[in-house]
Amino acid sequence: MGDVDEKALLHRYLAAARNALLWKLDGLSEYDARRPLTPTGTNLLGLVKHAAGVELNYFGRVFDRPFPDPPRWSTADALPAGWWAGHRARLEEIAATADRVLPG
Repeated sequence: MGDVDEKALLHRYLAAARNALLWKLDGLSEYDARRPLTPTGTNLLGLVKHAAGVELNYFGRVFDRPFPDPPRWSTADALPAGWWAGHRARLEEIAATADRVLPG
C-alpha cells in the first residue's frame, strides 16, 4: 500500500460532499431552498449553512486558520439555528460562503 496524503484525501472528500449539497441548490428559488422538508423544519439551505459553519469553525480552530470575515450566522454570537435557514438567510450569500470555506 502506497503513501496516502490524508490531508488531500480529506480535502477531496469534503469538497465532493459540499459540491453535492451546492448542486442540489442550483436553480432553486429562495422559497424552495428554505422549504421545510422534515417535521423538525430542516431545509436544504439550512443543511448547506450548517455544513459551511462546521467547516469554517472546526478547521479554523483545529488548524489555527480563522476564516476571514466570517458571516454573522457562523459566529459564537449568532443564535442557534439548527439545520434550517430562516427568512433572513439568503441563498446566494450562504452558497457563496460555502464555496469559499474550502475551495476545491
